[in-house]
Amino acid sequence: MIFRLRLFFFFAIGVAVALRAAEPAVSLSNPLTLDDAVRLALERNQRIKVSAFSRGISRANLLAEYGHFEPSLTFQRNYSEDRTPVSSNPLGNATPVNINQLTQVDNYRASLDGVMPWGLSYSLGASAQNQRGTFNSFSNQFVTFGGLSVTQPLLRGFGFGPTLANLRIAKANRGISDWDHRQTVIDTVTNVIFAYNNVLQARENVRIARLSRDLAMQLLDQNEKRFKVGFSADADVTQARARAATREESILFAERGEQNAENQLRQLTGETVFSAAGPALDLTPLPPAAPFAVEPAADLKKAYELRPDFQAARLGLVIHRTTEMLAHNSLLPRVDFVGSYGYAGLDRDFAASRRQVSAEDNRSYTAGVVVNVPLGFTEGRARARAARLSLRQSEADLARLEQDIAVSVARAAGQIETTRRRVAANRAAYDLAKQALDAELKKLRAGTSSTFVVLNLQGELIGAEISFYNSLADQRRAHAAYDRELGRTLAVRHITLDKP
Repeated sequence: MIFRLRLFFFFAIGVAVALRAAEPAVSLSNPLTLDDAVRLALERNQRIKVSAFSRGISRANLLAEYGHFEPSLTFQRNYSEDRTPVSSNPLGNATPVNINQLTQVDNYRASLDGVMPWGLSYSLGASAQNQRGTFNSFSNQFVTFGGLSVTQPLLRGFGFGPTLANLRIAKANRGISDWDHRQTVIDTVTNVIFAYNNVLQARENVRIARLSRDLAMQLLDQNEKRFKVGFSADADVTQARARAATREESILFAERGEQNAENQLRQLTGETVFSAAGPALDLTPLPPAAPFAVEPAADLKKAYELRPDFQAARLGLVIHRTTEMLAHNSLLPRVDFVGSYGYAGLDRDFAASRRQVSAEDNRSYTAGVVVNVPLGFTEGRARARAARLSLRQSEADLARLEQDIAVSVARAAGQIETTRRRVAANRAAYDLAKQALDAELKKLRAGTSSTFVVLNLQGELIGAEISFYNSLADQRRAHAAYDRELGRTLAVRHITLDKP
């Protein structure tokens, strides 16, 4: 009995695991609103996930540049041995005797090293050296020093500009990564809005295609009845049957378009299963687009402030200017001041030598200049020229982008007005086409019209209805595209990006 219970228990666990594994990785809520679709995209879209890594990477690189100015503890210990041949004549013979002089040196050093923002490198610490050998019968002789050593560039590398250049570049790259990620989110949200409208539009196309087929079948049924009683010709029945068969193909194309549109929306919202025979998404219908106020002059200023690509380009200009400054600074010769100040000690006993340093008995300082001048400055001149041309290129590219933004904002604003007029015109065309078809059907029943004319009017009605619903979807897409061109998509949809 216990064995059977255990067997049933493990069987139940296995079934539960199998059923769980068979579930799709991501399930969309039903019904799915546009806000739900946007939320799922923000949480699960792969492009957004990949883009978010760049923000963390840029911040880590910035932290590394700050760490360049962080002091570091240094401990050094080394031993050296040197044998030097020495010629001597200790017994006063005519022939000299060659002997080897052995020197042994122990070096100890502990210091706090770092770099200041204006280029000064410093080392604050203490050192000790024990030098012994045949010259002093291997007796200990400790030379100690405690104090500060500095190196200050006077030309190349002098000042806050060259020293903080990499930090400024890292800050600019951090800002660029933030703007690039913001652009990715804006593009993804806009694509979700487009895809959501595409699915609704595709479903309207399927409904209209089926309606077209039903109208053709109704006309075929009427013609067959009229043919049986002698009020219609065989050609009328054939025309109606041929048109009904043609409209079956339109349904297949419309259904395929609906499935493709759904898969696109599923991909944007993080879905990983794209079954051709899966259940359709339960989407909430969208209302007609609300009136949209467009102010091209004021909106263009907003676009320059909010567009991520424009702001990223401006930060790129900062990087090129910093690089050019560094290149021009590298044309200067290297002239460095080097110096040290502290106290020294000398004694056979290490503790006594160290006490001389702590008691400040023997002051010790050095001062000097190190000069390094390249003979031709070929590398520096080449780098400076490349940096100058890169800066001019980035300035020209920023001007080009500014012009492109002005054109795209104007085009998007014009598209809003165009879609508004299209909706009004297509609504009127649809109403008139329906009235014309109703009137022609009455004439056909009265025997004063023909099947050919009715079929053509059915086609015009279907075309007008498709155009009307397409213009409604295009109007909603035009509003979303205008928000994207201004860079205000996230603000309109109340989306706040988290810090990495």
